[in-house]
Amino acid sequence: MLNRFKSISTLVLLVAATSVMAQVKNTKAPAPVLPLPSTAQMQWHEMELNAFVHFTTNTFTGLEWGYGDEKETVFNPTQVNVDQWASTLKATGFKTLILTCKHHDGFCLWPSKYTEHSIKNSPYKNGKGDLVKEVSDACKKFGLKFGVYLSPWDRNRADYGQASYVTYYRNQLKELFTNYGPVFEMWFDGANGGDGFYGGAREKRKIDGANYYDWPTTLKLVRTMQPKVLFFSDAGPGVRWVGNERGLAGKTNWNTISTDTIYAGKGGIENLLNTGAPDGDKWIPAEVDVSIRPGWFYHKEEDSLVKTPQQLFDIYLSSVGRGSTLLLNIPPDKRGLFHEKDVQSLQGFRKLLNKTFAKNLAARAKVRADSYRGKQAVFAASNVTDGNKETYWATDDDAVTGSFEIDLGKTVAVNYVMVQEYIKLGQRVKAFEVSAWKNGGWEKVADATTIGYKRILKIDPVQTNKIKISITDSKACPLISNVAVY
Repeated sequence: MLNRFKSISTLVLLVAATSVMAQVKNTKAPAPVLPLPSTAQMQWHEMELNAFVHFTTNTFTGLEWGYGDEKETVFNPTQVNVDQWASTLKATGFKTLILTCKHHDGFCLWPSKYTEHSIKNSPYKNGKGDLVKEVSDACKKFGLKFGVYLSPWDRNRADYGQASYVTYYRNQLKELFTNYGPVFEMWFDGANGGDGFYGGAREKRKIDGANYYDWPTTLKLVRTMQPKVLFFSDAGPGVRWVGNERGLAGKTNWNTISTDTIYAGKGGIENLLNTGAPDGDKWIPAEVDVSIRPGWFYHKEEDSLVKTPQQLFDIYLSSVGRGSTLLLNIPPDKRGLFHEKDVQSLQGFRKLLNKTFAKNLAARAKVRADSYRGKQAVFAASNVTDGNKETYWATDDDAVTGSFEIDLGKTVAVNYVMVQEYIKLGQRVKAFEVSAWKNGGWEKVADATTIGYKRILKIDPVQTNKIKISITDSKACPLISNVAVY
């Protein structure tokens, strides 16, 4: 598994390095700082906004975690319109829709042949419905990527905790990954074991979270069907949990982590998952999952508690703005629609993003650096404002600090500064500062630790005509691909 990631990452590296080397005669491109992101992980970084859709019997019972004894007939949405889900997400800037195909209650949103606890025994479309197919098709129609959540825990199954259940779980993965088109991300969490119906046993069951599911074998099975899929769990291996459900990536956020002692559901690792590790041996970035409502499923009593556009914008800054990707849950209501208040909030959120980041004041601006790699133009500071994500400013190998000044051309009000590393050659920056030219000198307006794919710093509004970025510590020569000022 690790070898596969290395081979893909090496290919990405070679392509990137070759494009740069073709322009350089006397100075080599910087050596990579391992580990590196795979092609799929780079796509994930660039998406920035993805959506979760929680929908099952809980929508109709008022529960968050169904016990597993819910009657299939409880699931009875009357106005399902998955096109409304997909079109709303597309219009508000989301790139992927991840559907809860099966939550902890065990109820399946597709007519699985391995259980009766599924949509086939519900009133929905007289038992002929298949919401997984409907959502997959809607994603294709509106240009979204499709993801699946299949809970490893199942409070309905009589054999949960036995070896036969793992076979059942893998059989359902075969159904999902062979019948519903390309799946970009598979999501599974650490809620495993506890009280449940378990076919009538009504008892508490514990499992060995580190070994029961034999995840390496399970993931290998999925890759035989769809080799490009990204796996989310506490330990990845594609994407890791951020350690909380409040919308907060770490102020220090390394995309790298070592997973030799991490597995889904292990306690006491939340801080590590939140910050990552600078010496981690795998590239497993943090995904920030949070719901637009207090709960993950729709509850009428929460209609007045939908997060406002401003709250969503603040979450954007503490997730995407800290180098992660935001996974925002929007749960359909009992009709099978995104509720009007949720839609209004999403639309307001998009308007805020568009208004705030409408004009990059640094686009094509002149830049002057204290130094750049080999004094070769291909590594000059002008690359940070050229709008090309494949170019970057770099220092010589022996320089892990450096700075550059961006001339904005006139005095303007600055509220946000965005910085991006060229992470195809690894994450490097440990600390940096932002200064503004004011009253004839430089005044520090912000400082932070990691950058990664993207770092957005909100600063106290300042009137200035120049911005300086100073890298004060780095694992190796820093590579900055983009700076934007708003």
